Amino acid sequence: MRTLTASICVAVAALALSLSFGVPSHAEEDEAGTLARQMKQLYRAGKYMEALPLAQKSLALREKEFGPDDAQVAMPLNDLGTIHYNLGQYAVAEPLYKRALAIDEKTLGPNHAEVAMVLNNLGDLYRAEERYAEAEPVLKRSIAIHEKSGDPSIVMALSNLGAVYSHQGRYDEAIPLFKRGLAVLQKALGPDDPEATVLMNNLADAYINRNRYADAERLLKRSMAVTEKAFGPDHPDIAQAQNNLAALYGRQGRNAEAERLFKRSAATFEKTLGPDHPDLAGVLENLAGLYKYQGRYADAQQALKRSMAIRGKTRPI
Repeated sequence: MRTLTASICVAVAALALSLSFGVPSHAEEDEAGTLARQMKQLYRAGKYMEALPLAQKSLALREKEFGPDDAQVAMPLNDLGTIHYNLGQYAVAEPLYKRALAIDEKTLGPNHAEVAMVLNNLGDLYRAEERYAEAEPVLKRSIAIHEKSGDPSIVMALSNLGAVYSHQGRYDEAIPLFKRGLAVLQKALGPDDPEATVLMNNLADAYINRNRYADAERLLKRSMAVTEKAFGPDHPDIAQAQNNLAALYGRQGRNAEAERLFKRSAATFEKTLGPDHPDLAGVLENLAGLYKYQGRYADAQQALKRSMAIRGKTRPI
């Protein structure tokens, strides 16, 4: 059974984008609250570049009103960090998450649900930077806090810890976490909620690496259908599922289908996240691996050259 080099990228794991403390109803909300609500709508639609200036302005307004270390500032910090994370700007996101975490721990205590949420986000950032030894204890702490309260938001940390294990080849540890998270989420939101698609992608990745190809293909096609129904065809989650399904087809020798999906994935990532995003680099690496296996070395070199240029811009120094 042949495999592609860097055959799959674990889907970008779910991140909490919570409402700030005490946000009033639409009829009563202030300017910062209105900006935060509009930003969250853009975020859910995968329009991260459009959401960024709204998150920045909302934070600035809260800091001006309450000061830089007030509890009201923690969630705007987290939200802005989440936008930068999804744009691949990890070095910008990390200090925002750490500021939010310090404020929450000081004002809410170490075992509050919002502390768990920021821990989840910080842990997933460490995963994205391949800092697995740092990611694992942070995500385990997030899960432990959620388990005490029974909060369904535990699914995010379950998914992200499973992604850490998948990246390390620990698939037998990852699969139960993905399944548990998917069960919790579908019970809370229903079987066709788009929030479940990240877990579908991550579980499919683990299945691929355990040669459970039929199970993986079913999950990936369902993920794409759910996301497209909710948000339309141009969404980063669809691009990720296309990448993962292409990698599956490549492993099965379905090279023409794999190439078509890798190219569609790359185009969607570039359209939604921009030309310098790490997720685009991952797809290009997978495409290069496919070309190399086929003996198309010039095509492989071109794809890999572009991927390396993106990595050079986004890797932490």
